Order: sequence, then structure tokens, then C-alpha cells
Amino acid sequence: MSLSTALLLRRELCERSRRYAAEKGCAFVESYGEPPVVVFEARGTLHGNFLDATYRAILANGSWGKRLAKVHTRKKALPQRAGNARKELDSCTSSDALLMNVFCYPGTLANGRVLRTLGLETQETSEFGFKACVPLAGARFDRTEVDMRLGDLLVEAKLTESNFQQKAKAVVEGYRDLAEVFDRRALPQTRELYLSYQLIRNVLAAHALEMSFCVLLDARRPDLIEEWHAVMRAVRPVELRLRCKTLTWQELATDLPPRLRRFLAEKYGIVAAAAARA
Repeated sequence: MSLSTALLLRRELCERSRRYAAEKGCAFVESYGEPPVVVFEARGTLHGNFLDATYRAILANGSWGKRLAKVHTRKKALPQRAGNARKELDSCTSSDALLMNVFCYPGTLANGRVLRTLGLETQETSEFGFKACVPLAGARFDRTEVDMRLGDLLVEAKLTESNFQQKAKAVVEGYRDLAEVFDRRALPQTRELYLSYQLIRNVLAAHALEMSFCVLLDARRPDLIEEWHAVMRAVRPVELRLRCKTLTWQELATDLPPRLRRFLAEKYGIVAAAAARA
């Protein structure tokens, strides 16, 4: 494969964001590197990386608003004059921003079809950056961060990330329930590392907390979908496997409010699955 699906999607999102910014008059800068990533700027109650109604809802919710301060992990890749001000959710490729665009939008979680798609019975309030205590050996805990919690559902969001990260085997094998939850030999791994570490860790969190777990990713990332299936094949308890699912943004978009669907199609190229099949 000459170009990874992650890079191809990143390029598409950057080009879409340039067009979107030009049409809407949004302030932004571009990062160094290839491709240059569009990083938007907030202007009062407007922000180019968010649908207007979503951004107003975020600003009105103290807990949600704190998420906007998440530090940009590649600050040195931004122009110096902007490097200290820009945050992770300002980036057009931020999966956290996409997650908040969807689940902070008024009406998303009032829709019964959306709730059923997520496997929820009642409307819940989105909690972002949830600290899940995953048991380690010796009565210790790993307070890992999960992107979102909705009631008893944990959600990990992905967009242009290259993979689900990897971790030294010595670290992963320090989780108390690893052997109970997984057939370790069946997990994707190298001699020294376990692959798809984030998935392993979050499935362990769902097990320990007796919750469900969903990975939200893009249908244009078949590589990530395959990585998910590789981990799921190693899960031992059938009941836990049934509580874990993968869902694409395109599938979710099918039941989202019309204004939000149009925004996702224009800015992200995320077209509702039903429309894509038509």
C-alpha cells in the first residue's frame, strides 16, 4: 500500500476544512508538515471546528467546556505565534472534537433510534475524558482515560489516528484481569509488545466496571476495523464479547438530526450509511 488509509483520510479532512473555512469565514492557521493540518480559532460563541449549536451547548456546560482546554500534543508543529494558544480540539483531525460535535449537539441523545444504535435504554448525559479505574496486580489501579461515558457505556473515538497504540508486554501483563479476559496468545503482538493496547485496556475497563464498550471509527478506516476484530477474537467471556461493539460514524449518522448530518457530510465527508447505499 503506497499511502496509508490514515494519511489519505487526513489529507481529505484537511482539504475539506480549508474549503469549509473559506466558505464560512472561519479563522484558522495551518500546521507545519505534510499534510498541513487546519487548526481553527474560537471567536466568541463561534468556533470553526464545531457546529454553532454544538459549540454554544459546550460553552454552557462547565464540564464539557473544560474539555476544550485539552493540550495540543503537537504544539511545536504549529506556527510560533499560535503555538501557546491552540488546543487539541481546535484541530480539524481531532477525533475528540468530532465526538463532541455529535454528542453535545442538542437533540442527539433525545433520539430513540440513536439510543438503540448505542445499546442504551434511556437518555444519558455525555461525560468526556472519563477516568476508568482498571485493576492492576497488587490492589493498584490504572486510572486510564476513556473518551466518553454514556451511562454504562464506554466509548473510544477514532478518526485519523494511525492505530490503537502499542505497549510493552511487561506493562500490559500487569493488569489483574488480563488472563481472565483474554487468551493472551491470541492477542495481536510482537516479541516485546502487545498491539492495540487502547482496545485491550478499555475492554478490561468494561469488564472491571461491568459496563459496555463501543469503538466509534470511520468506515474509511478498514485497517482499524480489522485491528478491533483481532482483539475481539481473543476475548474469553462470551457475555463480555456481547457487551463490546464497533460502530462507524457513517452508521451513527443515519439517525442524527438533519442539520448535524449536513455538517458531518460537508466538513468530514461522513455520509450517513443509508444515503451512501442509495
